[in-house]
Amino acid sequence: MKLVRWIASSLRLKLLSMFIILSSVPLIIVGLISYHKSYTVVSNHNKASTQLAADQLARNIDIMFEDTERLLELGKNPQVLQYLYAQSESYGEAKAILQTYNLYRETYKYDKVLNISFVNFYGKGISERKGVFKLERNPLRNPYFQYLVQYPNAILRIPHAAPYAEYNRLDGFAYPKENALSIMTTVKERITHEVIGFIVIDMNDSFIDDFLTTTKIKDSGFFYINDQYGKTLFTPPASETSLAIINQINSVPLHAEQDSFNLSAGSKPQFVVYSTSRQTGWKIIGAAPFQEIITEANGIRQLIIISVLLSAFFAISLYFFLNNRLIHPIQILMNKMRKAASGYLEVKVTPTGSDEIADLGQSFNIMLEKIKTLIDQSIKENEQVKIAELRTLQAQINPHFLYNTLESIIWMAEAEKKESVIKLVQALSRFFRLGLNKGFDWVSIQTELEHAHNYLVIQQMRYHDILTYEIKVEHELQEYPILKMTLQPLIENAIYHGIKNKRGQGLISIQGYSDDTSIVLTVRDNGIGMNTEQLTQLREKLDQPAGSRSPQENEQDGGFGLLNVHDRIRLYFGPSYGVEMESTYMEGSTFQIRIPKSKEVQH
Repeated sequence: MKLVRWIASSLRLKLLSMFIILSSVPLIIVGLISYHKSYTVVSNHNKASTQLAADQLARNIDIMFEDTERLLELGKNPQVLQYLYAQSESYGEAKAILQTYNLYRETYKYDKVLNISFVNFYGKGISERKGVFKLERNPLRNPYFQYLVQYPNAILRIPHAAPYAEYNRLDGFAYPKENALSIMTTVKERITHEVIGFIVIDMNDSFIDDFLTTTKIKDSGFFYINDQYGKTLFTPPASETSLAIINQINSVPLHAEQDSFNLSAGSKPQFVVYSTSRQTGWKIIGAAPFQEIITEANGIRQLIIISVLLSAFFAISLYFFLNNRLIHPIQILMNKMRKAASGYLEVKVTPTGSDEIADLGQSFNIMLEKIKTLIDQSIKENEQVKIAELRTLQAQINPHFLYNTLESIIWMAEAEKKESVIKLVQALSRFFRLGLNKGFDWVSIQTELEHAHNYLVIQQMRYHDILTYEIKVEHELQEYPILKMTLQPLIENAIYHGIKNKRGQGLISIQGYSDDTSIVLTVRDNGIGMNTEQLTQLREKLDQPAGSRSPQENEQDGGFGLLNVHDRIRLYFGPSYGVEMESTYMEGSTFQIRIPKSKEVQH
């Protein structure tokens, strides 16, 4: 009732409702009638074509058995009777029988006959394949021969597939072990009609397998064959689902008065059709999902549904085009504002026209641009604060290093080591001059290496008995810019935390190489190194943002340390660059500085 009152309250809603009803209801009625008619015609057609295929296979089986059973006349041949009745071997009779085989083949063109065999009660036999043979076991142990002795006028038609595979295990003369059908009957004496032996004709059943493999019912349907007792003889290559469907169908009795029915097998209803072979009593059964049988009818139903939906869509589109031309721009602006409120400031409104709504959209775009400008300005100010903090840390040169160096100079002067004093003072002077760099943050790699060299000279003169060093960096890399005071903290770390804590001669090696996009400088020492726990803790600190650490974590023995070097590089170049490390306890550590391969100075 609320819906009716809501529609009645607006003339536009009344017109929209009437338009939809007048355009959709007639189409729905016509569609339902068409669908019912097409459903009946399509399903009956598919059922008839499937039934025709099953009947055709049944006729083919009947024709093959009818034609082949003409060969049973060989059981009345005098040479055959004499051969089976006689106890002694007769080469002439055997040869005559084999010639008779050939004569029948040439006359009737039995392409599907694989072998013809005769055997008497004593195991004496003759066949096309083996010629004259003698069975090793009593023929009457074969259950089919036992059956024929009780019913001498019967003709058995036996497939060699399960559940009849026992036939292959009991006799010793049948040629095929698979892909075969056999016809068996008795050979009787002409006058007394006494059973004196048996005739077995083996036929190729490949045409049945070919039919079951190649003949499909729609997309996933299939045929299979049961014997007259409901046991499955032939199946196509089947999946677990197909085998489950076969078991479900076999549990339902098949009635002679009907040739098809629908079965609810599993989750999908199945359409089942079958035909019976007159000669064998076998049932050719076809099964397919019922949904596939009526696929075309479903296609028509979908077409009708799409037509109704398109009609309703056209009515609604026309309604919105005529009545909501002003609402749509407002809806767009509203959606853009929601995105902006969620934090996505790249959203833009494209104004159309020159009315108040277009002016509102333009003002919205200007507002977003100002917001983004303010945010960028705030980010840059924060970065500048971090840079200033790092520069302050750079200025805090380790006083202990200076004190110890001056004391070394005094000690050398008192010992009258003039050349050593001069060398040490020169190295110290160059070290501070290059470190200050007139207040600039950037130096060339060559200058940074010279700064590191002076630092190593000073430390080597202090620790001459435990420290040696080498610097090997390609000359073409030395022209690229680098942040100053990048190598010295890593060298200081290698001396104080690596070499001094391990006995023996220490070696610091500085090397460099490059790839297409990066330059890598390596500081390697053979000091005490770090264990796995220490290395993991240090890597976790490197992964933390610079602002999240305390000042004590950023300093090491009063210098600026490894963490500050890493933070400075990432601040200027981004998270893809920085310091990486490897370390093995009692073997040493390796620190790699990765910077972009660019001659442009970052600001």
